Amino acid sequence: MTGQDPTAPVEIDTSKPHPARMYDWYLGGKDNYPVDEAMGRQMLALDPRVPVMARVNRAFMHRATRWLTKNGIRQFLDVGTGIPTEPNLHQVAQQAAPDARVVYCDNDPIVLAHAAALLRSTPEGVTEYLQADVRDPATIIEGARKILDFDQPVALSMVALLHFISDEDGAHELVNRLLAELPSGSYLMMTHATADFTPEESAAATAKLKAAGVTLALRSREEFGHFFDGLDLVEPGVTVVPDWHPELGDPVPGQEDGVIPGYGGVGRKA
Repeated sequence: MTGQDPTAPVEIDTSKPHPARMYDWYLGGKDNYPVDEAMGRQMLALDPRVPVMARVNRAFMHRATRWLTKNGIRQFLDVGTGIPTEPNLHQVAQQAAPDARVVYCDNDPIVLAHAAALLRSTPEGVTEYLQADVRDPATIIEGARKILDFDQPVALSMVALLHFISDEDGAHELVNRLLAELPSGSYLMMTHATADFTPEESAAATAKLKAAGVTLALRSREEFGHFFDGLDLVEPGVTVVPDWHPELGDPVPGQEDGVIPGYGGVGRKA
């Protein structure tokens, strides 16, 4: 494991909600705290489909990983990993390609506390966990280089992450910095929440999270699409998340009840 001693004491701030722990609560997990559940319930009051959105994002990650392994990718850098839920990215990738190598990265100490669940690799492959913040791309690259071969294509996964980083905090620069280190033939796979379909509810959610110290930077389809500038988009391009290659996975119960307010896409670096 790179980046931090896993035997060191883990200090978890339970005074304010954290997106990774809220996501865990939406998915029915147990690795969250009352402050996360309380904020999660406020989000559900605004839009009861929030747990469906969380599951839809996980399902996208599964489908995109299957597509990428099918198209020859054997290395993954998953930034904003979140609390482990099965199947994890490495399990999906190594089921299709046992020699796949996966580096997970997150900044929440509770993810570090559960990192062992992220490291159950096939004998032929490798999985590693890196404790680092997306706002520190140099540390991510340094740690990932120890595991991944940057002379070969890498899939950069940033699922349900960038809507917590504003343009003012350099969201586009962070993505570009990470992509700049990856060779031709690498991919970016992303999902992102949007206010395009639920403007009033989204404005209320943004305000509630801001008051709790959590940034929510919802972007339009066009704004999200700019993260793929300079990349070759995989068909069907930027689309609502459930519509991205649905044949590669199983439908998520509840996703048929109106448009799920989020976009997904995969782009290839030429």
